Amino acid sequence: MKTVKFYLASLLVILGLAGGLALTIPTTITANATATWKRPSQKKAYPNLKKYKHAYIKVSVAKQRVYLMNGKKSLYTMVCSTGIKTAPTPKGIFHIQNRGKHFYNATVKEGAYYWTSFKGSGAYLFHSVPVNAKGKYIVSEAHKLGKRASHGCVRLSVADAHWIYSHVPYSMTVKIH
Repeated sequence: MKTVKFYLASLLVILGLAGGLALTIPTTITANATATWKRPSQKKAYPNLKKYKHAYIKVSVAKQRVYLMNGKKSLYTMVCSTGIKTAPTPKGIFHIQNRGKHFYNATVKEGAYYWTSFKGSGAYLFHSVPVNAKGKYIVSEAHKLGKRASHGCVRLSVADAHWIYSHVPYSMTVKIH
């Protein structure tokens, strides 16, 4: 969308110069905008889970979304990437287990930041978009958010993964369907 706006603004400038029109060029086009895979999925604040007795996490593999729920009410929605068809994310009811700041798996040549386990004490995780052996984000993989792309874990934006790592309590229910 930003590319279209840029080309449209450029075209208007060219036409304006050719036709002698006075134009104001929008200043909202920035080349250094933070990538969406680094930011929270929504513009609103994350919920304070201490206020919700029946909070849980719901993951929709079909929609590639993580929902923070309280009963039947959605509190916050995150874009995610679940497992590819040959390495699917397990479906069922699980619970938040252990967590850590960083891991790297040499077998698949990927790691991530801000991991929170929900099955197998570290086998299946919520975590950031992938990083390489040097801890640098793999941008081509980060741009896959919203599509199946992982080896079974639930990938999230950096901000969303950090929030889950920092705020979701041990033993919270995780429902994946």
